[in-house]
Amino acid sequence: MKNALPIFALLLALAAGGCSTSSSPTTKRAASPTAAKSSAAANAPTAPIVTPDLSLSAQVVKVNNVGRFVILGFPAGQLPRADQTLFLYREGLKVAEVHTTSQQLDNNVVADLVSGTAQVGDAVSDK
Repeated sequence: MKNALPIFALLLALAAGGCSTSSSPTTKRAASPTAAKSSAAANAPTAPIVTPDLSLSAQVVKVNNVGRFVILGFPAGQLPRADQTLFLYREGLKVAEVHTTSQQLDNNVVADLVSGTAQVGDAVSDK
């Protein structure tokens, strides 16, 4: 029983302290109707905005430095249009610019090197 008395006193102090911090409704100022609407709109949960990523992404499959062209491998259902400019990235840095041609076989597309150098495995993006 002696051990229960300090615990009871601590719980009583916590309960009394929690009650003293809440404000009563009579101390709040009456807000204008427009302020009430704007605060309600600000507190209302909003649905997340989901936008699809329609950017092209591929990988360099083969490089021909003499002919200055590369073969790009695209995922299924995601091919670039002919004469589109794409960029090659290596370790996050832009290293080359390519121009696609109309020549393709399955998911592979031929692109001419416009500037820079390419290596097998470079990432390709249209941004």
